[in-house]
Amino acid sequence: METTRLSSKGQITLPKAVRDLHRWEPGTDFIVEDTGDGVLLRPIKKGRVTRLEDVAGCLKYDGPARTVEEMNAAIEAEVCARHAHDRY
Repeated sequence: METTRLSSKGQITLPKAVRDLHRWEPGTDFIVEDTGDGVLLRPIKKGRVTRLEDVAGCLKYDGPARTVEEMNAAIEAEVCARHAHDRY
């Protein structure tokens, strides 16, 4: 288990072993969540938000018509699945 200390400026240095394990480089942004009994840091994965306007017409589709809401939900589900598998 690694330890660190809060500085007088409110800063914490993450131990090198932890940074190396997660491949966190300088400049990595984090979401900070209060869990009630501690703090959880989640790195923010950078990437563009995919919108229907950006992808409409780029793939052929031979099936029933879909609503914009259905297409947006399908795109969001795929992006989330790829993020979960570190594919972005």
